[in-house]
Amino acid sequence: MSILRSVDPDGTKYYFESDGKLTIKKTENTNPILENNKRLYNQDNGYSKSKDLKRIASIPPIVLQIWAKEYNGTNNWFAIPQEERKKILKIKLNSNEYRYFRTAPGRF
Repeated sequence: MSILRSVDPDGTKYYFESDGKLTIKKTENTNPILENNKRLYNQDNGYSKSKDLKRIASIPPIVLQIWAKEYNGTNNWFAIPQEERKKILKIKLNSNEYRYFRTAPGRF
């Protein structure tokens, strides 16, 4: 049986389990980010006026934590080396499963 111990202002909940373990449940409302991504995707091609920068995606922080957990067992996205993060983003953002994180057409 889980006993709720505390709740952080960001909605993170901490539970004590009957076996003595601590369970952390974190949630995030990603709907505003996904709606904004849809708007940006349909707005333009993602390039800046000077064409030297391109916006390609907006990913909710909780998703980055989940991807980091899949990759290295911790939820720290920035603990993954930069080259590995680029590979992960390329795979994830070019798949249809995560197309709603894209803010511009094309492939990453």
